[in-house]
Amino acid sequence: MRNWQEMNALTLAYLGDAVYELWARTHMLELGHEKVKELHKQAVSYVRASTQAQILRALLPDLNEIEQHVVLRGRNAKGGHPKNVDVVTYRHATAFESLVGYWHLNRQNDRLQWAFDKVDGILQEEVTPPEQSVELPLID
Repeated sequence: MRNWQEMNALTLAYLGDAVYELWARTHMLELGHEKVKELHKQAVSYVRASTQAQILRALLPDLNEIEQHVVLRGRNAKGGHPKNVDVVTYRHATAFESLVGYWHLNRQNDRLQWAFDKVDGILQEEVTPPEQSVELPLID
């Protein structure tokens, strides 16, 4: 397999999406959800673009230089976005997925666990409404 630096950021996001989705589904089971309809509803709340963007904003201050670079690549990746999500939120979600893909590909399980351990607390914080969303404070 190629080095992560040689991969398109959207490829990292593709992998990160699968890793995060699997974690979210497993986490729902760990929280005691058993009914499939409830599992699905809860998992969707974790994996929607606005939630992923919110998680990324909370993690940003603690990311190292390489991780910030991965986030920038993911945010700036060329690609479309669903009509039900604004472009800024979708790009931030893609950046989060790229970061998760990077961590997974590089077997940085401690960083994955660190980020995933913070998710429930982040989700309990107030969500910034989309019309008030802010640009990621990263230097290009």
